[in-house]
Amino acid sequence: MSPGLVASVGMALAFAYTNGVHDAANAIATLVSTRAARPGPAVALAAVGNVAGPLLLGTAVASTIAGIVTVQPDQVLPIVGAALTGAVAWNSLTWWRGLPSSSGHALLGGLVGAALAGGGLSAVDWGGFNGFRPVGVLGVAGVLVVTPILSFGLGFALDRAARRSVRRLTDRVRGPVRAGQWLMSQTLALTHGANDAQKAVGVVALLLVASGELTHLTAPTWVELLCGTALTLGTATGGWRIVRTLGRRITLVRPIDALASETCSSGVLLASSLLGAPVSTSEVVASSVVGLGGGRRRWRHVRWLLVRSMILAWLVTAPASAAMAAVLLWPWRVLA
Repeated sequence: MSPGLVASVGMALAFAYTNGVHDAANAIATLVSTRAARPGPAVALAAVGNVAGPLLLGTAVASTIAGIVTVQPDQVLPIVGAALTGAVAWNSLTWWRGLPSSSGHALLGGLVGAALAGGGLSAVDWGGFNGFRPVGVLGVAGVLVVTPILSFGLGFALDRAARRSVRRLTDRVRGPVRAGQWLMSQTLALTHGANDAQKAVGVVALLLVASGELTHLTAPTWVELLCGTALTLGTATGGWRIVRTLGRRITLVRPIDALASETCSSGVLLASSLLGAPVSTSEVVASSVVGLGGGRRRWRHVRWLLVRSMILAWLVTAPASAAMAAVLLWPWRVLA
């Protein structure tokens, strides 16, 4: 491998790591905040899901990500390297502020910004939808807009239904509810790995094909394992700021609420992964947690100033990452 290719693959793993800081923590945020699990076992649970997800649930998301940039092979390395660097910079900034920003928005913005700076409008596949499958920028952007709304509605409905079902039950229901939390958190970690690890897998596969290391966009197993491991390291070393935000700062989350949030988030992520839709785990989980406030008829207990800050971060992420990537394209061209 050339030095430029090594650097760009390393940046893809750095992106997976910062993605893990933000998003892998989402799989265990409500599990830890409700004291259904201690941090150590919860991280181990997330680790299994993050590594197994990309191996078990296919590579449709990776193919969607790899198809966003349409440039000549000799331009792929600097454009993708600049895109990843911009996304990593934005992820690091929002982690420092404790905001559950969207790594999916950051990567999409970075790819579009670097491609536009390097090749103009023709360097981007604007796409749309092929049936239910998103294609190109518009398809991915459409999914990123729809999934938080869907997750909010499901969180609202499932929490209300769950609270009605246990209204007259005794404390004996606590054990089954916590067992359900473990099961759904594992499912959430698995589907998160299938969706978010595949984002990094997709760009690494694109880099390897453009460099002649691969002949097609199917990434080898070692790439999937490395990206899943990077996600898990992000959770273990830096994700706790986001855990506190999702589990305690948005609204009060009790075990039955956590189970509802984990269930709807897992369902949205599973469907998205199978359709090849790269979504934001932060958006999905945070939106479901906001929906819990309505499920309990306690909208006033939702910290709306924090919710507003999160939404603003989601809206700003793509253009901010695009601008950073465009500025960083020149040094990456020198390196490549």
